[in-house]
Amino acid sequence: MKYAGAAAVAVAAGATAYGTYLSPFFKTPEIESPAMNSVIKLPEPETVGMMSVEEATARRRSVRDYTDQPLTVKQLSQLLWVAQGITERRYGFRTAPSAGGTYPLEIYIAVGENGVVELEAGVYHYDPRAHTITLTFAGDFKDQLSVAAIDQGWVAEARIDIVIAAVFERTTARYGERGVRYVYMESGHVGQNVYLQATALGLGTVVIGAFSDEDVRRVLRIPAEHKPLYIVPIGYPR
Repeated sequence: MKYAGAAAVAVAAGATAYGTYLSPFFKTPEIESPAMNSVIKLPEPETVGMMSVEEATARRRSVRDYTDQPLTVKQLSQLLWVAQGITERRYGFRTAPSAGGTYPLEIYIAVGENGVVELEAGVYHYDPRAHTITLTFAGDFKDQLSVAAIDQGWVAEARIDIVIAAVFERTTARYGERGVRYVYMESGHVGQNVYLQATALGLGTVVIGAFSDEDVRRVLRIPAEHKPLYIVPIGYPR
């Protein structure tokens, strides 16, 4: 039974310019799939792995060519945990450092057909505190996301696409305009975490900053205050 049925700074800054410039030229198909709001509890993450951080760092590469082999829910759980998972319950500290503990980032996942074993295709939102994902819209939207990313084919070919978005006001409310810089730094921390974890899991990934901001938001149906910073395709390297 399917689970859903059961239950870097410069690049990121450049993406905003791409989004402003390209949006009029890229028409994203309308999404008719209804909201599902199915909450799925993810497996507990591992904190001890088979590959050292030194080896993962040495092996890390940007991978843009993937096979059709699906990921497992366990792998998805691990990738989301390294992105924004909780590492200390009392204060809510996470796997990536955040200026003043303001935690402006929001994580979305576009899962394709046969993207994750026993997981329905759709758009999901990650809840770090509960370590759950919520299916917000059913369906495979990776092709539309690829169009929003200036037709970068690896976005469509990956088994999943993690999208890192930010609510800048969470950080700028404390640090003013300088907080914008801190948010971009934080997204870079998360991108590297995902790179290293994907490498350790035998997966490939690449962080993408060139896309139409508005079209990414339209495809994922995310709130206006959630500004996309990265698209992170992930799959088994071909």
